[in-house]
Amino acid sequence: MKKSFIRPSILPGFMELLPKEQRIFDDIASKILDVYERNGCFPIDTPVIEKSEVLLVKSGGETEKQVYAFQKGKNNLALRFDLTVPFARYVAQHLNELEFPFKRYQLGKVYRGERNQRGRYREFYQLDIDVINKDKLSVDNDAWVISLASKAFKEISLPTYKFQISNRKILSGVFDYLNIENSLQVMNLIDKFDKVMPDEFNRELIDLIGEEKSDFINKIMSFSGAPNQIVNELKKLDINDIYREGVEELARVIKILDILKVDKKEYDINLKIIRGLDYYTGTVFETKLIGYESYGSICSGGRYDNLAENYTDTILPGVGISIGLTRLFFVLQEIGFIDSYNLSTENDYLIIPVGDTIEYCSIVLDKLLKKGYRASIYFEEASLKKKMKYADNLGIQNVVIIGEEEVINKKVKIKNMVSGKEDIVEIEN
Repeated sequence: MKKSFIRPSILPGFMELLPKEQRIFDDIASKILDVYERNGCFPIDTPVIEKSEVLLVKSGGETEKQVYAFQKGKNNLALRFDLTVPFARYVAQHLNELEFPFKRYQLGKVYRGERNQRGRYREFYQLDIDVINKDKLSVDNDAWVISLASKAFKEISLPTYKFQISNRKILSGVFDYLNIENSLQVMNLIDKFDKVMPDEFNRELIDLIGEEKSDFINKIMSFSGAPNQIVNELKKLDINDIYREGVEELARVIKILDILKVDKKEYDINLKIIRGLDYYTGTVFETKLIGYESYGSICSGGRYDNLAENYTDTILPGVGISIGLTRLFFVLQEIGFIDSYNLSTENDYLIIPVGDTIEYCSIVLDKLLKKGYRASIYFEEASLKKKMKYADNLGIQNVVIIGEEEVINKKVKIKNMVSGKEDIVEIEN
């Protein structure tokens, strides 16, 4: 009877890379993590599975609909949908063991049961930085996390991008001023502004709050120009305290970005930015690649002043920014950036034994590894031509060929696969 096989496949909405692409993915992640480490952030990790009552205590709305929840025994569990809520739990749990303000970074997988579509994944890596403090946290930190993302993008030579910045207090103040009771519905609609046609948006907004209030909100959201120009226009509308607070915070963020040397070409004010997650309270931001806006945001975040209130009496305001690393990689594949990515292989070596020279090859391997090179031995029986082709297919730049003559003379033959140049050197060198 012919054996039947299960067709190997993965679920839609999950990314799986071949080794070459995985090395590039890891190199991008490593460079960004190095930026965060050098700028005073500390690493943490949190479980992929959390207690449902911990993870969902403040989510609600659209977020809760996307969460993968399940029961194991008597425990109600859920897969984390971002890294921020587990971070708030982490800080509240280890409150007396951390130094504040606490700056962390974390790379990890998160899970959302979103509708499957190109560039949106159900399992994806996020790479986060957050700053959290007791009682108060300066709004300057809002600008600082954006500046770190800017440094990270420069480190990986990301194509032209734009941070789009707003403050939720501005529209919250407007809603109070207009006596809008269904503000959450209006927020959710504005958050989808770029996903619907303008006529459809206006029609839905009028259905929610009426034409007069819709015109007022559209007027504010349509402010355009340089960031300082928009701030000046906003200041002319002295609506109420929460509105003024939002405008002043936005002005301060713009000022600190300038002090931190974030180029003015890197950011805009966009008052349509809301952020769908329900815990943001002030500054919010999204990031898109110029010319490829249809792929959506590759990096986003904001201020959350009350995220940990359900875990502790201590007030723990914070701000964070998250790079959607899986989506970013997908977009960079789509636009051809990955094809030309400069992944250095000049320190890669493949050691090829010719004859019974494994013991000597091991000595060479040890010396290369101690010098910090990437190196391995080709153990399989094959022709020299096949071994060289193997190295070439893997993009290994240097091949070390060791035959009996090299062993006798205590030398090695090194061939550069790019230039074709061959050198014979003393093993001690």
